[in-house]
Amino acid sequence: MTHRDLAWKATGFALFAGACTACLMLDRSPLMVPLFIVALLGLPLMVHGKRVAQVFRAERRGHYHTATAVHAARVRRRGQNSDGFGL
Repeated sequence: MTHRDLAWKATGFALFAGACTACLMLDRSPLMVPLFIVALLGLPLMVHGKRVAQVFRAERRGHYHTATAVHAARVRRRGQNSDGFGL
């Protein structure tokens, strides 16, 4: 795991833990709804890390085949052919 991936995962954990802690402190407050949304945004970052940022960049650029671009980057990084086996 690279430092960049670890940083994205740590950011997701911080968002999730901070929002959950704030929700527990603000018992029955209307501010709990936006904090719940922030906590839900932190979950994919904790699980997928850097790949979430990669998908956002691909979509922001208007890339038509976002899923294909993410898969191709993963295959290039692992040094595999398109069929999933080594070169």
